Amino acid sequence: MSILNISAYKFVGLDDLDVLRARMVERCDALALKGTILLAPEGINLFLAAPREAIDAFVSWLHEDPRFADITPKESLSDDVPFGRMRVRLKKEIITMRAPSIRPEEGRAPHVLPLDLRRWLDQGHDDEGRPVVLVDTRNDYEVAAGTFENTVEYGLASFTGFPDAIAADRARFDGKTVVSFCTGGIRCEKAAIHMREIGIDRVFQLEGGILKYFEEAGGAHWRGDCFVFDERGAVDPTLAPSDPAGGAS
Repeated sequence: MSILNISAYKFVGLDDLDVLRARMVERCDALALKGTILLAPEGINLFLAAPREAIDAFVSWLHEDPRFADITPKESLSDDVPFGRMRVRLKKEIITMRAPSIRPEEGRAPHVLPLDLRRWLDQGHDDEGRPVVLVDTRNDYEVAAGTFENTVEYGLASFTGFPDAIAADRARFDGKTVVSFCTGGIRCEKAAIHMREIGIDRVFQLEGGILKYFEEAGGAHWRGDCFVFDERGAVDPTLAPSDPAGGAS
């Protein structure tokens, strides 16, 4: 597989969106990249595909901006570019929650690393002996492709429904360690901050999301594939494009 697919995000205040968009369009076109970059006052979210040389050149260029210097993309491979074109879009939010009080750029929620989460799940509790509850913050069609075992999920049609769903289920999490997760980390970061704000005090986000968990911890405690927002449709725990017949292509 010769095509490198990357995804990355960062919550960081951006006040030069029009200039930044023009610069990114120019750079992506020069490198013949395909995919989507979302820019908003709260940060950046990107999904790109191309041969590794072009991707590496873009990431090196991106790191020249001090605001993005610590971005570390998640990687996977495919035979073909799973995007039809390149888009750089300006948005109100890089992931829509419609909860203006949630501002991850002002401070992240605590996170748990993939290997630590796998260890917690292996042993049946966290390092302090608390039961661990996983909360899937993705939409219903994403969950249908695959999720962790024994996960709480709310059949969401949109992430904007998450605050009401979790508030109605608040008592479930008393005395437990809660880990929110999503595909790449962006939704579960906002979700974890929101849960802490409504009084769920032992909340972590899964650092890097499902894709980073696959990369570092494999498929332990996972069932199915992981839905991705490109023409691959889903990837399996080896990060290979999912084969509808049941194998990896």
